[in-house]
Amino acid sequence: EVRLEQSGGGSVQAGGSLRLSCTASRFTFDDTDMAWYRQAPGSECELVSRFDSDGYTIYTDSVKDRFTVSRGHAKNTVYLQMNNLKPEDTAVYYCAAYLPEILPSMGRVCDQSGGYWGQGTQVTVSS
Repeated sequence: EVRLEQSGGGSVQAGGSLRLSCTASRFTFDDTDMAWYRQAPGSECELVSRFDSDGYTIYTDSVKDRFTVSRGHAKNTVYLQMNNLKPEDTAVYYCAAYLPEILPSMGRVCDQSGGYWGQGTQVTVSS
């Protein structure tokens, strides 16, 4: 079965750090572009970072210089390192792969735009 399994997340105070993991079954991240999205309550599903199979990476402006995406040695795991977290980073975070398109927003629901999605993980940052 092809799937993405997420781990990490949790609650931290502003200025703290968290690392999210996204592990793929039945493929590696050499085979496909992937993306991290997040959705805060009442907000749309927004792109956090795009990480292409060739290593090309982009970040949304609000997380630049604070978040870093990297690929593990096994190549079926991608990490999202989040430093200097802010309350506005509070959201459910999703990893996704094999998306038809990696768009700045996936609308009101994150995981109904095709491709494969992780189960989502809550990140809560308190001030």
